[in-house]
Amino acid sequence: MSAYRDGDTTVVLVPATFSRAEEKRWVGRMLQRLEAREERRRPGDGELHERAVELARRYLDGTRLPDSVRWVDNQNSRWGSCTPDTRTIRISRRVAGMPSWVVDYVLIHELAHLFIPHHGSEFWELVHRYPKAERARGYLEGFSAGSRSEPCEPGLAPEEPLTGAEVALAEE
Repeated sequence: MSAYRDGDTTVVLVPATFSRAEEKRWVGRMLQRLEAREERRRPGDGELHERAVELARRYLDGTRLPDSVRWVDNQNSRWGSCTPDTRTIRISRRVAGMPSWVVDYVLIHELAHLFIPHHGSEFWELVHRYPKAERARGYLEGFSAGSRSEPCEPGLAPEEPLTGAEVALAEE
């Protein structure tokens, strides 16, 4: 027996020999176990902020640290966003279940915006200090391609407007 997520679908595998009652009971148990496992893998805002500070010190000289780093549920067309003026970083909760090196990349990307608010060559030089930057970008591109039938347009979703002082890592 096993349970896992495949995109937005939850898959629970049980033996074909189970009765309907056994199947129902075990599906419930497996869903509870899956949820508990996912909860353990999801760090809270405090842990996310601590990780961002650690990454900023390790890869970006630690001279510009964020004031706030938090998970958000309202970013469906981007992985993260940053408001350099307030040193606030928001990371889409969709990233929480991804490998830690991908979460780290999204954090590094947003931390780099504390130095450079645009996506010019100097910005990418900072981001590429993170050794797994290209690998993580590939992961995110593959994730995006696999989770939708048409590619996400770079930019903003109507329900998620950015102010002029914000920058974002959008799905491409």
